[in-house]
Amino acid sequence: MKFNNLSSLGRAAVLLGALAALGGCMTTPEPQVCSMPGTRDLDAAIAFTKDQLDAGCEASFDAYLDHLLAIAEGDPGADNKRQFSSFLMWSADNGVLSRRQAEQLYNRYFNIKFVSLLGDYNNCAYTCPRQDVFMDALQDELTDKERGLLKVSADRDSYYRADRLAQQAELVIAATCEACEGGAP
Repeated sequence: MKFNNLSSLGRAAVLLGALAALGGCMTTPEPQVCSMPGTRDLDAAIAFTKDQLDAGCEASFDAYLDHLLAIAEGDPGADNKRQFSSFLMWSADNGVLSRRQAEQLYNRYFNIKFVSLLGDYNNCAYTCPRQDVFMDALQDELTDKERGLLKVSADRDSYYRADRLAQQAELVIAATCEACEGGAP
């Protein structure tokens, strides 16, 4: 009788040891390796990027977008706008970005409208103390529009319209702040 009890305890100890060893092997999942597309073909690169984003590489979205823009710069054309619009909408539909983020990214690179100036920039109390911040944001976005409109899409007319709008916005902000310093509301 005693021998049977020890045997049961021994079997239980062996079983627990085996389970612990098996559990130790299963606790370390392989880390996700997020690689960039190795092709210079934009269609293929976008397809590869979608697969990577689907596989858990959402945190690298900004790096993927930058890489895709660099690929498109190597073969600029009007169709690139449509491809980026489709890619950004896919990203929103698949939960990588919100729809608003997708629209803002598209507008930041491919539209003459400035997303950095969507707020009320003619308010003395809000804008003028941050005038340098607004001007820097405007110039940063103009640089992105140069990349998207001029270098990726070869859309010179839209880029130069955006450039003129940026100059006009700078004049309006400067004049508004000068008027505010003079006591105007």
